[in-house]
Amino acid sequence: MRDERQERPIGAQDVLADGVETAVFDGREVRKGTVAAFVANARALERSVAGTQESRRLEEELLRAVPDLRSIGVLDVFTPRTPRLAAVMGGAERARDR
Repeated sequence: MRDERQERPIGAQDVLADGVETAVFDGREVRKGTVAAFVANARALERSVAGTQESRRLEEELLRAVPDLRSIGVLDVFTPRTPRLAAVMGGAERARDR
């Protein structure tokens, strides 16, 4: 039997209205810009030299974002495309499972 409910598209303004800086997802308060910052840091990680202080700082920042990304469902629909980012994300998932 087909589900008769129709999903309607959601715009950014439906999630965070103008002037609102945070929203609660799955019990976590998530700041506006979290996903964009994660993407920027993931791209920077790919350009950085592995093992350097810069790459370690980027990895730490990416790891800090994982719980927020998980709470809003990003990790339910997207997976890392590069081995390096996948390794960082895998470390976050292993730490969560401990």
